[in-house]
Amino acid sequence: MTKQVAVFMGGWSAEREVSLVSGAACASALKRAGYSVAAVDVQRDVGSLLGRLYPKPDVVFNALHGRFGEDGCIQGLLDILDVPYTHSGLTASAVAMDKPLAKRLFKDVGIPVAEDLIATRDEVLAGDVMKPPYVVKPSNEGSSVGIHIVREGENELPFAHDSWPYGAEVMVERFIPGRELTVAVMGDKALAVTEIVTEHDFYDFDAKYAEGGSRHTIPADIDQSVYDEALRLAQLAHDTLGCRGVSRADFRYDGDTLYILEVNTQPGMTPTSLVPEQAQYAGISFEELVSWMVENAECDA
Repeated sequence: MTKQVAVFMGGWSAEREVSLVSGAACASALKRAGYSVAAVDVQRDVGSLLGRLYPKPDVVFNALHGRFGEDGCIQGLLDILDVPYTHSGLTASAVAMDKPLAKRLFKDVGIPVAEDLIATRDEVLAGDVMKPPYVVKPSNEGSSVGIHIVREGENELPFAHDSWPYGAEVMVERFIPGRELTVAVMGDKALAVTEIVTEHDFYDFDAKYAEGGSRHTIPADIDQSVYDEALRLAQLAHDTLGCRGVSRADFRYDGDTLYILEVNTQPGMTPTSLVPEQAQYAGISFEELVSWMVENAECDA
């Protein structure tokens, strides 16, 4: 019997457009792999969403990105409905999205993290809350949404003239110079290490999604010992948060230490995204990757 898969995409976070692209790519690949697929553009209407889930699908492929789709909210709803879904469960999703909490857990198991503090918007606007350079970021957003780098001698304070829809407090983190590395984890296996090179100050939203915004080198041209350590730390971070399915860990390497930036429990899933690129490098096609995710879907009911 053909497995029925509902692909959740869209949502209403700052990453809606990226999610629509990921969802469309995954839906197409699942159809090619022989699944019966229904694409669901998730709106902020729970009654309507529930209606789209009856009769219940065998699996929900969660291609949502950002808040409400990646932070445990949609996972909790699917747990209640007893519908298996791809990627991490409620707890791991919520903890990974809470950057300060995730960093405390990483630090506890020996994964290096950058020095940070929590500050209000007003405290940041009042002057340097940390010796520059430092990074100001929302505590619970993905895809580098809302991130500002403050450098020595800058007069322009972050978001001084902008609205700030990211909550009352932000995380201020010491800026780590160096190389941007990322590792995809598929279940109990870290796939590869990719180096991301961009002309931007850092791997920001445009560098991630705009055409020509970045270049990916796989495998990363780094010492084998550093490469192996990145694989180890990514798997350790995945396991520490209790992730399942696919995740992606992002690092900065300053030539001496690998610092973890975050674990993304709902990484981009277009055929040219980082995770599918690493899967391809490991000999796993895009259709095989999304099929594996469907066949390993779970819920916490």
